[in-house]
Amino acid sequence: MSNRYAVVLAAGQGTRMKSSLYKVLHPVCGKPMVQHVVDQITKLHTNKIVTVVGHGADLVKEQLGSSSEYVLQEEQLGTAHAVSQAKQLLANEEGTTLVVCGDTPLMTAETMEKLLAEHQKAGAKVTILTAHAENPAGYGRIIRQADGTVARIVEHKDASEEERLVQEINTGTYCFDNQALFTALASVSNDNVQGEYYLPDVAEILKKQGEVVAAYQTASFDETLGVNDRVALSQAEQIMKQRINEQHMRNGVTLIDPQQTYISCDAVIGQDTILYPGTIITGASVIGENNIIGPNSEIKDSTIGNGNTIKQSVVNDSEIGNDVSVGPFAHIRPASSIEDDVKIGNFVEVKKSVMAKGSKASHLSYIGDAEIGKDVNLGCGSITVNYDGTNKFVTKVKDGAFIGCNSNLIAPVTIGENAYVAAGSTISKDVPGEALAIARSRQMVKEDYVSKLKGKK
Repeated sequence: MSNRYAVVLAAGQGTRMKSSLYKVLHPVCGKPMVQHVVDQITKLHTNKIVTVVGHGADLVKEQLGSSSEYVLQEEQLGTAHAVSQAKQLLANEEGTTLVVCGDTPLMTAETMEKLLAEHQKAGAKVTILTAHAENPAGYGRIIRQADGTVARIVEHKDASEEERLVQEINTGTYCFDNQALFTALASVSNDNVQGEYYLPDVAEILKKQGEVVAAYQTASFDETLGVNDRVALSQAEQIMKQRINEQHMRNGVTLIDPQQTYISCDAVIGQDTILYPGTIITGASVIGENNIIGPNSEIKDSTIGNGNTIKQSVVNDSEIGNDVSVGPFAHIRPASSIEDDVKIGNFVEVKKSVMAKGSKASHLSYIGDAEIGKDVNLGCGSITVNYDGTNKFVTKVKDGAFIGCNSNLIAPVTIGENAYVAAGSTISKDVPGEALAIARSRQMVKEDYVSKLKGKK
């Protein structure tokens, strides 16, 4: 296999997006468009990826990191001009160069691989990725010769009535013989209405030189969608969502209502897990088997084991073990670890805490900066008072402890093994194991108080 290179065109500002966010950084199913493109190219085992940046260059570099090298297109003077900025990095290389737009998030590695294979099979200097469009208006048309090679690419505005009937369109993705590409780029003119240098002109130049110009028609028009405005962004989101959801269903995950279920492209979900409507799974979440999630639950960048139930709840950047019950209306905040057989009930918030095996917080509790041992019962309204306005402190509740309802544990404090805290207590000192702590005012009852009060009035 010859050397492979890729150029990602990501310099356009995207004025039609009407956004302060650089166009290719707009997310589709939780991931920036340009990241989708680079991730797919990475699967092709290229020798080098070069991303052409312009507006928002630093943000794109921050997003892609070391997965790409970068060149700057200071002025946006057309696609041929953009590719020519990579001359210093690629012009002396031998092999095949793939050119892909950074705003085509639906393009797959499989399609790009087929394009490369057709390029090699045809012995072409350039091969154009094409697609069949039911409504080709606005697209450049591919005019083929009798032998199937490309005669020319005709822009819609320049096409004759007969040529406008052609439904094979130019998608804007190409692969080139690398040295032929950079040699031809020097001959591209900007003698056109826009005064720009267009990459399709390279194909025309090579054709006039007697070189083979080939085309590969993808079976999926959707993959070629370029996102230039919010309408196209929403279309890409829906197509990507459907693609992701169908893949999970074919892998053994049940989606009760796929139209109301959102899963990031990096999420992993095990067999026989059931997702109810309104479920949103984002980031690099890993979810095991036989879970029931939803309705209306959000899982973000978290690891979920097997056999759990998570209803109407949020889990963010945390770990949940096996056979855990969460919700309804619970919030597991970042850096929490919920071990096996734990119950997190309704209106319970857990933040940066560990709840060990078999413990329970069934309702209306806040557990923050805490280490909760095994088989601990946190009664309704239990609070770890972890913040003094400046610093956070840790609460430790040892194995088997029982915390009565409406108790405040003022950190730093430790509740010993099998200790009891009486309901309504505010605990500010350590409680030894096996002890009972009562920290509340003694009840007073004043007989006939109401009648005496009314008599005074």
